[in-house]
Amino acid sequence: MAAALERSFIEICGFERETVRRFREVTVNLGVSSLPGGLKFADAAGAFHYADSGKLLSVTSNRFIHWSTSGDRVQLVEQSLNTNLLNNAVSLKFSHCTVLPGGVSIQETLNNVIILISTNQSVHRLVLPHPTRMYRSELVTELHMQSVFTDVGKLSLQDSAHSALLPSSAGQTGSPCTSAAWLGYQGDAHYALALPAGGILVLSLPPHDTQGSLSVVELKRSSMMQRLSGWMPTAIRGDQSPADLVLSLAVRELEEDSFIFALCQDHRLRMWSFREQACLLEADMLEYMPACKGVRRLSGQGHRLRLAFSATTGLCLCVYLAVPQRGQFTVLQLVATDNNRYSLEHISSLFSTQETLVDFALTSSDVWALWVDDSNTSVVKYINFEDNAAGQWNQVFVQPPPEEEVHVGVDLDPRETYLEVLFSPLRFTASAIVRALQIFRRGSERMFDVSWESLKKEVTLAVESELQSSVTEFEFSQEEYRQLQVEFWSRFYSCCLQYQEAESSSLGLTVSGHTSMVCLLRKGFISFLLPCFAVDHLYLSYDQYLSSEEDTPLTEDTDVGRDVLQLVQCLRLVSDAVSGEMAYEMEKALEYLQSPERAAELVLENILCNDNDNVIVDIQNKLQDIRNPTAAMMVLLREMDLETDAELGGDGPVAGQSVNLRISLSQLYGSSLAVSVVCQAVCHTAMTRALLCRDLLLLQKIYLRFGDNVFLGGGAQLLQLQQDLIPRSSHLLSSYHLLKHISQSLASSVPMDTIDANLQHLTVLELSDSPTVSSGRPVLSPQTVVELFYQCVGRKMVVCQMFSQQQSNSLLLWTHMMSNMVQLLTQLLWPSNPGFQFPECLMANCQYTQLQEYVRLIGPWCQVNIGSCRFMLGQCYLANGEGQKALQCFQEAATEVEKEEFLMKLTVTEDDDANSTPRLQYYNKVLRLLDDVCLPELVIQLSSLTISESVSDAHSQAALWTRIFKHHLDLGHNSEAYEALTQNPDCSMQLDCLRQLVVVLCERSQLQDLVQYPYVNLHDEVVSIIESRARGLDLLTHNYYDLLYAFHIVRHNYRKAGTVMFEFGMRLGREVRTRLGLQKQVNCYLAALNCLRLIRPEYAWIVQPASGATYERPGASPKRNSDGEFSAEPVKRQVDILELEDLEKEYILSRSRLTLAQHHPPSAAIAGSASAVELVVLLVQTGLFDSALTLCETFRLNLTPVFEGLTFKCIKLQLGGEESQNEAWTWLAANQLSVVNTKESSATDEAWRLLASYLDRYPSTNGQHHRYVIQKLLSHGVPLPDWLVKSYKRVDAPSLLRLFLNFDLLEAAAELVLEYVDAVLGRGHHYFGIERPLSATSPPAWLPYTSIDQLIQALNETQTQSNLHNKVRDKLDEYHKVVEQMTRRRLAAPSRPPARDRSPAATLIGIYNNNQ
Repeated sequence: MAAALERSFIEICGFERETVRRFREVTVNLGVSSLPGGLKFADAAGAFHYADSGKLLSVTSNRFIHWSTSGDRVQLVEQSLNTNLLNNAVSLKFSHCTVLPGGVSIQETLNNVIILISTNQSVHRLVLPHPTRMYRSELVTELHMQSVFTDVGKLSLQDSAHSALLPSSAGQTGSPCTSAAWLGYQGDAHYALALPAGGILVLSLPPHDTQGSLSVVELKRSSMMQRLSGWMPTAIRGDQSPADLVLSLAVRELEEDSFIFALCQDHRLRMWSFREQACLLEADMLEYMPACKGVRRLSGQGHRLRLAFSATTGLCLCVYLAVPQRGQFTVLQLVATDNNRYSLEHISSLFSTQETLVDFALTSSDVWALWVDDSNTSVVKYINFEDNAAGQWNQVFVQPPPEEEVHVGVDLDPRETYLEVLFSPLRFTASAIVRALQIFRRGSERMFDVSWESLKKEVTLAVESELQSSVTEFEFSQEEYRQLQVEFWSRFYSCCLQYQEAESSSLGLTVSGHTSMVCLLRKGFISFLLPCFAVDHLYLSYDQYLSSEEDTPLTEDTDVGRDVLQLVQCLRLVSDAVSGEMAYEMEKALEYLQSPERAAELVLENILCNDNDNVIVDIQNKLQDIRNPTAAMMVLLREMDLETDAELGGDGPVAGQSVNLRISLSQLYGSSLAVSVVCQAVCHTAMTRALLCRDLLLLQKIYLRFGDNVFLGGGAQLLQLQQDLIPRSSHLLSSYHLLKHISQSLASSVPMDTIDANLQHLTVLELSDSPTVSSGRPVLSPQTVVELFYQCVGRKMVVCQMFSQQQSNSLLLWTHMMSNMVQLLTQLLWPSNPGFQFPECLMANCQYTQLQEYVRLIGPWCQVNIGSCRFMLGQCYLANGEGQKALQCFQEAATEVEKEEFLMKLTVTEDDDANSTPRLQYYNKVLRLLDDVCLPELVIQLSSLTISESVSDAHSQAALWTRIFKHHLDLGHNSEAYEALTQNPDCSMQLDCLRQLVVVLCERSQLQDLVQYPYVNLHDEVVSIIESRARGLDLLTHNYYDLLYAFHIVRHNYRKAGTVMFEFGMRLGREVRTRLGLQKQVNCYLAALNCLRLIRPEYAWIVQPASGATYERPGASPKRNSDGEFSAEPVKRQVDILELEDLEKEYILSRSRLTLAQHHPPSAAIAGSASAVELVVLLVQTGLFDSALTLCETFRLNLTPVFEGLTFKCIKLQLGGEESQNEAWTWLAANQLSVVNTKESSATDEAWRLLASYLDRYPSTNGQHHRYVIQKLLSHGVPLPDWLVKSYKRVDAPSLLRLFLNFDLLEAAAELVLEYVDAVLGRGHHYFGIERPLSATSPPAWLPYTSIDQLIQALNETQTQSNLHNKVRDKLDEYHKVVEQMTRRRLAAPSRPPARDRSPAATLIGIYNNNQ
């Protein structure tokens, strides 16, 4: 329901609170000097409204320019209610000149905005681009636009095209006293100046785009006389009478002529034709004033003249005659008669008793007037001059100045109280506070671009510093310090009051003829007059107006209307009876959430106790005149109750709207000025109605107290009053108190990281795309949270609501648009309406403190959106780090999920949760939010609660158990996590959780926890997971094989543990061919050996993992080849069984590889894949002969490569220098030397000694090891060591002889034969390993006769060895003789059994044959 409007208006101040406006200074100096004794004119102001300011689709929609003049300065400001204008303020200074009254005129052409300025010595013209020409495209989407003053500094204002001096003759008689300026049809600029001696001087500048010079025309009384009598214009040039002095000028272009209207000091109105330079009309204004005796003798110094033109009424004039005690407005209509003659038709005479008129404006139907009373308070009224038989002026409720004193409660901090009042959005402008601060600091520095928050800090610092500097004592009581605070803050507050009063001085009044917008032009700011709602009008009306009203638009019933008026008069009496202290107590009770009804009873008790003026008696008498008080109260309550079931606002433009219209609607009333005006209007409405509800509640309590004495209706109406009306009044009082609070609650600046975090939370809740949130942070810096809401959400919703019901091409009428804007915005904020956009906006913009306060104030009495408010409170607690409180709020909100629209938005989710109940979906959103804020304890707590509500939903239960598992695991609650895992009903999710448990505990090295859990029915899955992880991840960075080994060991499954370790070792050998990998491989094989040794021998075997096999992980996708085809199934290989012996071999091989890598790191890469045979070669090359021999023994390999390698190293040492000796100690130290030599020896000696020990330790058949060593030595020409020769002689002397012969060592061979024959004969036989030398009783003795024969042959052929040849021959002859003797003795021996034929011949044959 649209609110009822009255004829009155209320002033709303458009404070520019964020920063102090900075004017760009432009000085115009034409080289003139000040006139002696020049007149000083009062400061004045005016405004210009664009012709298309009432059209929505125009660039100039809701756009106007206002100015003020003071001395030599003109300050111009362009304002827009739709967009913020940049560079929109300019200050023009005209050196040594004074701007005349009426000296500023602004007019627009198709391409330009032209400003005409008149001073007492010059005239000026500023040609600026028209806004429609500044933006070529019709689609203007910027929130900020350039003003027409942007390039004013580029104009050369001293040029003749822009400025001209008055003719010298014009200034001879003094300065002009008033002026008017206008543009002619041809573009000429005309300036009409009222000469001090009478007459009008008109100066004309040619069009700005053409060449020309200044022309001057003087309109004198002789022109009129010539017109009347036919005399020549130059015939009469008589003296001018002072009565002809023009007091006010106005100009109107009609029928290609300019008519100049002049109201003169002699109370006459004269109309001049500029084209004909003649006076066409003269009228005595006193003829329209009744009882004008004595007035004619007075000079009309304060007379004013205004014009208004409309298509219906034509040209109307309004003349104000300034007569003491009885000022009169006379409205006349210009009527054209035949022969170019004109007359004035009287329309209305309007009377006023005000003393000092500041300004007035005339429209096609009304007269608006601005006065100043004796206390310098502005008084504004308006009246319809066509339809007002009673002559009753309509009220305009002007904003009173701030309170002279601030009441500081005993429980409040003085500093906070004063700051709250000073920086309230309704009381002080920023410039007033800044100027007071400068005076308080006693400094001259000027402050610009100071933000509201910074200014508050500066004020606090200044007052506190002043207080500290005045303190002379070191100790104070708390009360003394409080008194000092109040004193200094009161002093600063007084400074602010003075400057605010100066800023509030009224200079002018302007009414737009296109939108009917009315503005009051004050010195420091501009205020707007908004239509007053009927219920507010009744409460605010002055007593004389209220008593004269007979009806009200609140009701059509005349009797009820009369009762309403009587009831409001009673409310005014109640209001007067409430003292300031009682009002404060009532306010405090509402703030502290006490019962309004109880607070009203206490206030009433106080009124009754202090009723010295019998106010209660007067109220009772008034109440008896009301016939039906309950009906009257219901009318007031119905009008103030903004609760509605209709859907307010909209999410977007109406279908079918054009792009231009959408863009225009997106900007409508979006500027910072409009934001301030609309939201302050809401605040004033809330403040007024809160007082009305308070007084109504008190009046109802009076009714209850006095009962039948004042109630004509009896008990039924009292019952209705008690059960219905009083609760409704109490509810409305709380609602309007809430609106008043949020309208004055300042918005907080928010850091970017907080905004980003909040946006993340909204994204989690899937609210970031909602219209309330997606509007984002406003570009402007709003002062209050209501302004914040209006910018982000409210304005768009209100505009959509308005233009869904009206045509886009309709005019933007001020009264209609503003009343709808305020009403709809108030309804959006109304707490009892279902819409929840305001708290949503506060949440989206991180206004957590304000949102908490809002929920606190709304909690006890509002039954709408209870759950949503609890959710918002939870969000606030969450942002402030109070998670437990937040969780409590979220749980409380869950009960309202299916009832409230905002909470229902939280249940809109993806398809996978579509089957869940709304409450479960809500809990899921909250859980995601708590997840995002990183509060795992609360997630666990809420999940556990939610599980009890999802008994029938297995999928939800699985998700909740999974969430509980995850957060327990994150918190390190391993046992709880395992317990949650086992409770999960979904096998797939359970497996995922199990996999995560394994991975996380392994990464945390909490393996003891991991292996000790029983894993009931999950044993195989655990093993599979660990195996999959082990086979799929890097071996050195993850220890899953160790984990799996421990897992099997704990469960005494030693064979599987051994299998795991063996597999680990195999992979290490293939994949990690480094020293570290080899070390791990050795440990793995050793662990595997230990495992197999712990079980019975028949079970001590494992299945060898396939070499190079790929291990398929569960759930892995099938692999494709390079052609995109699925790879063929791997061929199944034969299973190999490894027993303990096989593992030992692998262990020895692995250990040998490690030994090689430790002593020769470059070999580590190839050692890992080397076979046993290859590894022996590598070990021998490195000098690791012990390891090589062990490896050969293990794998039953030939030891020859080891001995050959060691022999070669001995040769190199034998032939090498000192460097090779030093290097040899490295590999010698790696081998076990069998003989400990206490004497100092060389590396060569140790190497030979090592070789000797190996030959002794590893005997071979027929001494082949010795043979290979000696052969190696002889092949390199190295002399044989004696120990080697002695050793080999004992093993196989014949082979040694053959080696000597092979290498032509005849001398050594001869010596060996001689010694060998002696040994056979019994001389030194033990050196050759002969146990029993030649004797009759010994077994047959043998000689390598073939080799000996070869030696003899060789010696015989060598001439130099004849001596040796003879010795050998002799030795053999000796041997033969002995053999012959022994043979005979053997044959002769009787005890010899005839077992074999042992004749000497046979013996010799055996000897020779054996050596073949």
